Amino acid sequence: MSVKRISQFFNPRSVAVIGASNQAGRAGYVVMRNLLQGGFSGPIMPVSPKHQAVHGVLAYPSIAALPQIPDLAVICTNKNTLTTIVTELGELGCRHAVIIASGLSQEQRQQLRDTAKTANVVLLGPNCLGLLIPHLGLNASFSHTVAKPGKLAFVSQSAAVCSTILDWAEQKNIGFSYFVSVGDCIDIDFAELLDFLGRDAKTQAILLYIDNINQVRQFISAARAAAFCKPVIAIKTGRTLAGAIAAHHHTGGRAIDDAVYDAIFQRAGMLRVNDLRELFAATQTLALHPKLLQVEPLTILTNGGGPGVMAVDTLQQNSGKLTQFSDSTLAALRTAIPQSETVFNPVDIYGDSSPLRYQQALEVLLKAPEVQNLLIIHTPSALAPSEAYAKIIADTLDTIPKMARPYVMTNFMGEEAAYAARRLCAERGIPTYRTPEGAVGAFMHLITYRRNQKHLTQTPESSVEDTLIHSDSAKALIKTRLAEGHHHLSTHLAKEVLAHYGIDCIATQVALTPTEARECAEAMGFPVALKLLSASIPSKSLVGGVVLNLNDGNEVEQNAFAMLLRIKESFPDAEIEGFSLQPMAPRAGAEELRIAIKSEASVGPVILLGEAGTGLGFAQAAVALPPLNMNLAKYLIAAAHDKNVLKEKALPNKVDKYRLCALLTRVSQLIVDQPDIVSVELNPVLANQGQFLVLDASIGLQRYKPDPRRKRLAIRPYPKELVETVQLKNGVVATLRPIRPEDERAHQEFDQSLTKEDRYRRFFGELPQFNHEQLAKMTQIDYDREMAFIVTEPYKSSYRTLGVSRVLMDPDNLIAEFAVVVRSDCQGLGLGTILLSAAINHCRKQGVQYIEGITLPENKGMIELARRLGFAISRDFEEGTIHMKLPLQ
Repeated sequence: MSVKRISQFFNPRSVAVIGASNQAGRAGYVVMRNLLQGGFSGPIMPVSPKHQAVHGVLAYPSIAALPQIPDLAVICTNKNTLTTIVTELGELGCRHAVIIASGLSQEQRQQLRDTAKTANVVLLGPNCLGLLIPHLGLNASFSHTVAKPGKLAFVSQSAAVCSTILDWAEQKNIGFSYFVSVGDCIDIDFAELLDFLGRDAKTQAILLYIDNINQVRQFISAARAAAFCKPVIAIKTGRTLAGAIAAHHHTGGRAIDDAVYDAIFQRAGMLRVNDLRELFAATQTLALHPKLLQVEPLTILTNGGGPGVMAVDTLQQNSGKLTQFSDSTLAALRTAIPQSETVFNPVDIYGDSSPLRYQQALEVLLKAPEVQNLLIIHTPSALAPSEAYAKIIADTLDTIPKMARPYVMTNFMGEEAAYAARRLCAERGIPTYRTPEGAVGAFMHLITYRRNQKHLTQTPESSVEDTLIHSDSAKALIKTRLAEGHHHLSTHLAKEVLAHYGIDCIATQVALTPTEARECAEAMGFPVALKLLSASIPSKSLVGGVVLNLNDGNEVEQNAFAMLLRIKESFPDAEIEGFSLQPMAPRAGAEELRIAIKSEASVGPVILLGEAGTGLGFAQAAVALPPLNMNLAKYLIAAAHDKNVLKEKALPNKVDKYRLCALLTRVSQLIVDQPDIVSVELNPVLANQGQFLVLDASIGLQRYKPDPRRKRLAIRPYPKELVETVQLKNGVVATLRPIRPEDERAHQEFDQSLTKEDRYRRFFGELPQFNHEQLAKMTQIDYDREMAFIVTEPYKSSYRTLGVSRVLMDPDNLIAEFAVVVRSDCQGLGLGTILLSAAINHCRKQGVQYIEGITLPENKGMIELARRLGFAISRDFEEGTIHMKLPLQ
């Protein structure tokens, strides 16, 4: 990823159009027309060997003949000329190009990618509409309409969707900071654009239309960073298998199961919408209200009872909440609506209400402190045109400062009668919708986004079961099994690996023949369960490969023979390993779960949770990405209930959710620690009275070979390899380690321990103590792009933080900014040296070119420490600061 390499794409001062044309209907004709009509102030240079001028602008016969090097080239020629043109642009010195052509084969895409890399040209496309930057007047696209300037960025893989959104936005008076069609993403992709747009001050919200994501880890990292700053909303096509295949053919990306995309978007803190209608609603909502809502309850004002009920139904069906009015608000509403004996939410002022009564009721609600979100519904009235009511709403809102007013949406029902009212609202910056359901659906986008953000910043509970994990022992055992030629471990072998992660399996014995099965059962004692052992058969239950409650040896032997006969008919080529025998587990009052790990193309391992049974696909489970902590495990359980793949049973003992979370985190740690494991199936897992017993387990093994192009996990796990023991100058043995989300409480205490002087030196001013959201951002970090080292020592029954160093790498991995702060009562113990040295070593290993920091002249200790560690020290007299910089490579 590189923000620096694409930044010029979004600030070009000159544009060349390769393949410019005077022939209407050609891309080169439309692109030239759009550039000339857009108001772009820089040179526009058509390149065409056929024409002396294009649209009245002098044309150049070749790229080499251009009078200056263009900042941006738009290539409008056919796909067979692309590699030659990109090579010529590189030789000229042009570093950025948009490719319109479509229909490239995989071989042609790879050839173009290689050519661009050699020529040092950054590509947008191919198969794209182009690029629009309204604040520059740049329309380097073949769109049929223009984009107005605004605060919303839109990025799409589909050129057709771009055209549709532009058409709709013009009607709704919605503008854009950037409008980018990325097409096949052979070079510039979503991750780079998210990094750029997340930092862009002109962009308040980001919308994405996605067919496929190729670099999942980079996407999650960039999307999470952007979503921390501003709303990021995505529509992902290919929810069905047929749709996923169509999306694959459209943009050439790898097909990923849709449930995995849900997990990707949720983990990144994004909001997913299902269709274009929802995307339109989300676009309008975000364009006019990009900030995070403070509260969730909604107030509804309507002049029609039916539409009010429709809005409430939609709200309740989406887990929304209605505002509860205070006594003073109710009294004021009764005065404004004298014909109503009782007033409640939704507030119905009846169809015969005059504009004046509408205004009075609206003023009451706008002044009520409990009303933070307001939907105004209006059905056509014979008393006055809808436009008159819209003007009342807009004028009344203008009397209240923007920061003091609630979030207001409108719904003017009808078509011809409501058109002028909706238009007026759009012009005055008030979100307006055609139906009550559409308005509430758009509102719930903001609520869902708010909830997703809160999920991102919740402090996880600490699991006290880390002592159950023995990863080195498990790794050694897995290597032994692989050396023996095992690539599939059934229960009797899998349980040895699972035991090293505190996962209990039922006692299991193995028999090679039906006769041996009888002997094992008689030695074990009855009743027993008999199960077929075969890695060739994905679900034993489907072929009668599991028989329960066998009570004597003859039953066992006969059923074993019967299994072999059934397998011979159904799976004649299946490799049979034998049979497993287990004592019957007490199932009464127990819930049966399924926990699995599957490896998904270009994503890596994912975790599945659902009910026990034969359904082994993603559709029968909730999905999450490892690594999990206790909070993320809790959301996985909630998602399984929401998806109805895990139902609350009327059992005397409910599943212990805390212990289930702890179990899921250990399963997650298993896949994080053991790269040779490619799949795990625990099905069923008996949950009873806080205990979990695996009745059937299988583990798939394959020797892991690192791929320099793709990381194994979609999210970088906690880098426990960086944990080490250090000794302070006072002889205390402490721990130096990367920060964890669970450290928030200790970090708050550390922040509170700093003196006023230390806080001033660290933050260049007097700041209040950090709140939960700020502390969450400090402790829940993305280890791929930032690092925070802390030194801790045991304290009372827990630990306390003695100091912290932070480094934040830029997306280009060129420069890292550092900061160090030490507990005020622990200075002079060598903590600064330990912490800054750890930050320097980490950045050096990450390939960062420079590490730098800023401090105040009075912070003599920090300046001396930096000088001792080799930093160049300089003073900025204008800013009154000291700059410290150290080259690393």
